[in-house]
Amino acid sequence: MIELFRDPSYDFIGRRRIAYLVSLAFIAIGLLSIIAHGGLRYGIDFSGGTVIQVRFQDPPRIDAIRRSLDGIKLGESVIQEFGDPHEFIIRLPLTSASVEQVTAQVQRALAGEAALGKFEIRRVEFVGPQVGRDLQLQALYAVLAGLAGILIYVAVRFDLKGGFAAIAAVFHDVLVSLGALSLADREFSLPVLAAILTIIGYSVNDTIVAYDRIRENRGKAGQKGRSFAMQINLAINQTLSRTVLTALTVFFSTGVLLFFGGKVLQDFAFALFIGVITGTYSTIYIAGALIVDWTNYVEGRLRRVKKAVAKA
Repeated sequence: MIELFRDPSYDFIGRRRIAYLVSLAFIAIGLLSIIAHGGLRYGIDFSGGTVIQVRFQDPPRIDAIRRSLDGIKLGESVIQEFGDPHEFIIRLPLTSASVEQVTAQVQRALAGEAALGKFEIRRVEFVGPQVGRDLQLQALYAVLAGLAGILIYVAVRFDLKGGFAAIAAVFHDVLVSLGALSLADREFSLPVLAAILTIIGYSVNDTIVAYDRIRENRGKAGQKGRSFAMQINLAINQTLSRTVLTALTVFFSTGVLLFFGGKVLQDFAFALFIGVITGTYSTIYIAGALIVDWTNYVEGRLRRVKKAVAKA
């Protein structure tokens, strides 16, 4: 097995206060950006718009299609190959113009680009703002259902405080990723929603590995003299190589998609790129640290109650 770190003994838990401040700073900056922009910049799937299916006689270049559409100033379009290299879907944001007017403008723009050759518009669909709002609600329900499932699973497999700590770490990752999307002025679309759900699963997976190691260590000799914080810190160090190696494989894959995957995949890859970084960070610094602080708080309250009872 490949190991990046030989018997690491980093004091991650001892530096948890600094980690909390760093996390709060990133979350605050992201939220301020979202507020300043008036919310997330929703894509056509969530805000509404026009979908046009076009078939070209000869396979066109996507940059030629985009260049032709830039001239009609209808906003940022999403262009996707549909089925084969001759057929494309063009998604345009919601405008005050009618569907017929938008279709006519797109047809003139494509006809004006000599490099595209002959083409045929096969389908035109309009996604209204109400449909977009329904999709926003469905996206919220999907995320909440995922979080509820994670909480139940971790609570049953480990304990309730572990479940809440894992959920808090996931919220941390999602908030940082959404803040980064806002700072980079990128769209929140259905592919980005898929990236957010992937980040949730990825973050919890690494956290559960660390929790498993904590449970394994409790049955080993030599653990009785260690404090709970030391046991958590040991488990994080023991799983550090696995956590970082897993993160690097996903990091490099998403990096390739982000820089070489084309415009359609960029927002999806960007959300995953940030999510992998913050997910690894939260596994090392946040999830275990929250359990330690929760345990210390509960034990401190119990000690105070016992002292009060003894004095009475």
